[in-house]
Amino acid sequence: MTPQNAPGGAPRAPARLAAVFDVDGTLVDTNYLHAVTWWEAFHQAGHQVAMTDIHHTVGMGSHRLMDRLLADDRDRDQDESISATHTALYATWFDRLAVLDGAAGLLRTLAGRGWTVVLATSAQGAELAALRKAIDADDAIHDATSADDVASSKPAPDPVHQALEQAGVPPGRALFVGDTVWDVEAAREAGVDCVALLSGGIGRAELEQAGAVAVYRDPAALLADLDDSPFGRMENALRGPG
Repeated sequence: MTPQNAPGGAPRAPARLAAVFDVDGTLVDTNYLHAVTWWEAFHQAGHQVAMTDIHHTVGMGSHRLMDRLLADDRDRDQDESISATHTALYATWFDRLAVLDGAAGLLRTLAGRGWTVVLATSAQGAELAALRKAIDADDAIHDATSADDVASSKPAPDPVHQALEQAGVPPGRALFVGDTVWDVEAAREAGVDCVALLSGGIGRAELEQAGAVAVYRDPAALLADLDDSPFGRMENALRGPG
């Protein structure tokens, strides 16, 4: 591959374009694992929460998730214990996390086309390390921002702002890829268009209503259509003369 061309002969993007990726449900097939382990954590603490409601909050930080799912008058002293229980239960799956089809190839192809790839996730510490091990594409990942790095989690725009700072680009030179309504809302609030994937279990209509500029089945489908996707269109719009 020459410096001017990416796989398939597609021209590389100009320098300083950022591809910001959510991780859970976007690159790794974990959303339903989170739903099950949150359900068990709530159950152990005496809370009955419907699995479908939990699924639709996956992608938020733990405090936002609990505020949305549990009663305002609950004993908030339990919150840290519930979150710790979820973390411990989820950790039992670390050696079995399944990367979504096409995830590593998508990251490497974008990096090869000149995009700066940054992860923006609520995962942190050992969980983030396990996710990156599952993806197995650290050679294509410039940086990652986690819940430890921001004041507020998605749907607040803080993780996207932090990722843009890490990539060194303004919002108009970035695209966000996520799988939840919260991803779309966070990206839009930060002034970044969001390409959504169905791999997290959220329906196309919900994602489009939230403002996703395109929706694909999974990373492999986005990779297959990359030239005609918002990524290809941004490359064409920002490519310099020649």
